[in-house]
Amino acid sequence: MANNLTRYNPVREMLSMRDMVDRLFDDNWRPFFEEGPVGANALALDVVEDDQQYRVTTELPGVKPDDIRVRQEGDYLVIEAETRDETETNPQEGQRPVIKERRYGHYSRRLRLPQRVDFDAAEATYEDGVLKLTLPKSAETQPRTIPVRTGRENGSQS
Repeated sequence: MANNLTRYNPVREMLSMRDMVDRLFDDNWRPFFEEGPVGANALALDVVEDDQQYRVTTELPGVKPDDIRVRQEGDYLVIEAETRDETETNPQEGQRPVIKERRYGHYSRRLRLPQRVDFDAAEATYEDGVLKLTLPKSAETQPRTIPVRTGRENGSQS
């Protein structure tokens, strides 16, 4: 009968405990701490900024323009879209799905921009499955230059 002794290693024990705690937070708590979208139906966005505006682009293939809603909620931009499974609404006799990989349902994204936006002047275009938003920054956030004058311009003499 072989008797195996394992030497106590406190570092190995601490690493093992750390791994267990990491797995607990990765598996159960991550959605509560993440900032970004959670779930498969969150829209992927590209946001580009310059001094005058933000440009937001997202892909919505197969979505009809009437099924896209873009709105303001306080300081937030909200984009929502919905796609419907045509095979479920118009089933054809004698047909049944063999493969169904396309996603259907409600897609949304809520985004807070770092600076205020003039939503009254915002524009949205939808072409070839791509939604493009132009969101001008509000006037109070626009960069301004302050002219520098010399003391002689004020009438003072040196």
